[in-house]
Amino acid sequence: MSANQAMTSPYTPTIGVFDSGFGGLTVLRSLIARLPHAQFAFIGDTARLPYGSKSRRTIARYAVESAQFLVREQKAEFLVIACNTASALALDAIEAAVPVPVLGVIEPGAATARAASRTGDVLVIATDATVRSHAYAAACKALGLRALEKACPLLVPLVEEGWIDDGVTDSPAFPAIGTGAYAAGAAPATPQVAVTKQVIQIYLDELLSEAKAAGMNPDTLVLGCTHYPLLRPLIERAVPGGMRVIDSAETAAEAAVRLIQGEHGGENQGRGQAGGEVTPTTIRCFATDSVEKFERLGSRFLGQPVGQVELVDLGG
Repeated sequence: MSANQAMTSPYTPTIGVFDSGFGGLTVLRSLIARLPHAQFAFIGDTARLPYGSKSRRTIARYAVESAQFLVREQKAEFLVIACNTASALALDAIEAAVPVPVLGVIEPGAATARAASRTGDVLVIATDATVRSHAYAAACKALGLRALEKACPLLVPLVEEGWIDDGVTDSPAFPAIGTGAYAAGAAPATPQVAVTKQVIQIYLDELLSEAKAAGMNPDTLVLGCTHYPLLRPLIERAVPGGMRVIDSAETAAEAAVRLIQGEHGGENQGRGQAGGEVTPTTIRCFATDSVEKFERLGSRFLGQPVGQVELVDLGG
């Protein structure tokens, strides 16, 4: 390669993305939108989920094994931990185990909430395991915010069941959710979606009542689970007027882009090869179990077919 070609060719990073399941594909989706010519490797540790029922030590071991697979076997230069439980309980262990930059999903969500909130009072909805870790509350407190967290255990199964689509237009980062192939032939007010709307409203009403009792004036809601972007249109319609909804998948992807640009000067990132050629996105997906389920449901989270998911064994 000539010196001139080296100057004009883009840096196309290899980014590893890890989740205990496939909800983290929403993070991958946001990454692809922002780094369309990067190379991606995603692993879902589906053989050992849910992580929330495991001890901190076990979660750290599992997460480190997945991280090392991405770095050693897939040559990932950056890692995004697209799992709230692992981000809360294993980020330090992952950082110590791999020689590449590591980013979780919690701190970027808290930082975006800090920038968005005028009152300094923030609500967080997440899984039971993430809420029990109080990781969002701690991250928000470190930024001068008051945060009230609530576990919403029914939302993940509703998403995985596909009870999410009522034909509304979704956020710009996820234009295909609620439209396109998954909405084809769907009526705007199916009984299934009505159930999901009701569940969301019940959770939010309870959370707002708790906030009022605590003397809080919340103006920002953080979606602290990577499944929840698929519910964002319904959630945005259910929150009080003027409340900002922060999507942790989007904020993690934005933080990852800043991290990568900071490491490499922000020059020529995925702009295409010298001479006008464009470097295509490459995606490889791996799972430790339930490959068929991953392929079936993963496409809903990614917004495009995940392709052939490769089975890997990370040990017991």
